[in-house]
Amino acid sequence: MRIAVVGAGAIGAYVGACLHRGGADVHLVARGAQLAAIQAHGVDVRSPRGDFVARVPATDDPTTIGKVDVVFLGLKAYSYRTAGPLLAPLLRDDTGVVAAQNGIPWWYFHGVRGPHADRRIEAVDPGGATSSAIPARHAIGCVVYCSTEIAEPGVVVHGEGTRFSIGEPDGTVSERCTRFAAAMVAGGLKCPVEADIRSDIWIKLMGNAVFNPLSALTRATMAEIATFAPTRALAANVMAEVLAIARALGSDPEMEVERRLEGAARVGDHKTSTLIDLEAGKPLELGAITGALVELADLGGIAAPALLAIHAAVSLLAMTQGLTER
Repeated sequence: MRIAVVGAGAIGAYVGACLHRGGADVHLVARGAQLAAIQAHGVDVRSPRGDFVARVPATDDPTTIGKVDVVFLGLKAYSYRTAGPLLAPLLRDDTGVVAAQNGIPWWYFHGVRGPHADRRIEAVDPGGATSSAIPARHAIGCVVYCSTEIAEPGVVVHGEGTRFSIGEPDGTVSERCTRFAAAMVAGGLKCPVEADIRSDIWIKLMGNAVFNPLSALTRATMAEIATFAPTRALAANVMAEVLAIARALGSDPEMEVERRLEGAARVGDHKTSTLIDLEAGKPLELGAITGALVELADLGGIAAPALLAIHAAVSLLAMTQGLTER
């Protein structure tokens, strides 16, 4: 199976290294110091599951790779709308694009029936830019339960988690999903193919919608937010609102609020990706995590005052710090 990883940052380089270790024909698309380090020394993975180095081919020019079976997107969700030039040389008509993102994906209403079929979500597909860059027929949903960070260019530290749940928007269990899952498993990762990937999206989003923005606003870790009584109560309110939005739109994720909070508390002193981006002076990924939720709450007729307050505060933080999505 030919696979291209577009955006070989912390998650992308880790996945690419694992796929390479498992025998897949994988190519990384990276840039800058990260690209130079990978080309010179490979991807150096440091993990409690065992350290290894993968000499994966890497380039900043996808035209040198050619058409592939699957593209794994390791970019931030707000970068998808401008990814067309990177993806075009890699795509056949049946190429799958595994979108490993937090939050609500641009393809959310693709492949569903009912009043919202094929509806565009402005927060993640502004003016149709994302769906133009990545037509929904290519989309494969992906929910990531894996923490990684770049210690230095070419060096990826894997903290915990190896699960990448994937699924087609239309609920079918496709050949391209099963083949990609097999390649991931061969590389030492978990990759269940889900018939209802939207439920997985909502379950993870219950946490992302509160812990990501609150961590940026307070500089606190997930465990601190989940164990401090006032923020735990706030988190519970936001999670209940997220579940109400999901159910109003036809999804019924099987997750209780208290169970989700306890899971977050057990993670310990983990910084969310939003807090890491804030500390690094990078744009905050809010459109898919809180912006789309606010839009969907309105669509579903759900009052979500706690969510709206957090979204307003973190959006102001991003604006005043010059860290809005671009």
